[in-house]
Amino acid sequence: MSRCGRFRRARTLGAMRRHALPGLRVPLLLVAAACLVAAAPAVARDGRDDAEVRVRGVCSKGVTSKLKLKADDGRIEVEFEVDQNRARVTWRVAIVHERRIAWRGSVRTTRPSGSFEVRRRLPDLAGLDSVTARAWGPRGLTCRATAALPGP
Repeated sequence: MSRCGRFRRARTLGAMRRHALPGLRVPLLLVAAACLVAAAPAVARDGRDDAEVRVRGVCSKGVTSKLKLKADDGRIEVEFEVDQNRARVTWRVAIVHERRIAWRGSVRTTRPSGSFEVRRRLPDLAGLDSVTARAWGPRGLTCRATAALPGP
């Protein structure tokens, strides 16, 4: 029987999916589950209940970024690093804490690495703290990293 005949008989979208992709359901579910596990940030705790979260950012081609959050004495230490491998390039950066702009400014990449790092200390609010760091570079290059740190 041709595929066209099967689709003519399929009256619902679910029936069309069953006939069109019968062997791909399990591999697609496994790939989706692997992506969710790989995207989970690393959380470490030492003996003093200090939490630390590190995530990799999503960037344009040729650029990498990392965001690190660390709880320290009622504050959150934020470190956002972007590596472009081009020195003396200006990037605009914004750090957002709980949907409010905590800091924004311009930063230049340094020699010889062609990277920059922004460090800030933010207040540690009650509950889960969400921090997003975003950078805009030359020729439309962008980076974005988001992490959440459990509260005290």
